[in-house]
Amino acid sequence: MTKNILVVDDSASLRQVVSIALKGGGYNVIEACDGVDGLAKLAAAEKIHLIISDVNMPNMDGITFVKTLKQKPEYKFTPVIMLTTEAEEEKKREGQAAGAKAWVIKPFQPQQMLAAVSKLVLP
Repeated sequence: MTKNILVVDDSASLRQVVSIALKGGGYNVIEACDGVDGLAKLAAAEKIHLIISDVNMPNMDGITFVKTLKQKPEYKFTPVIMLTTEAEEEKKREGQAAGAKAWVIKPFQPQQMLAAVSKLVLP
């Protein structure tokens, strides 16, 4: 069964780069432009196996998105990778406290993203 990954980022070009990398790795990708859109896509999706989210976005930032997501019983244990330009330890701790499992700094290599995804999505 193909695993579904939700990519939440306000940059269309970054969503496209991540999507191409993930599709090349055999994953199905659903895209959202911010946290509000991400929650709407989750409600409409069958099952999301992993979420990749930016931190700084309009309408609902990534940390708030993850906190809201983790309150939903069906997504409490869904792994989240934060993909961001934020490198400060304080932001990383905030993301981890919200429920993020990994922190990838932009710019990134597609292989780096696929390696992180493969560690968090079981076959």
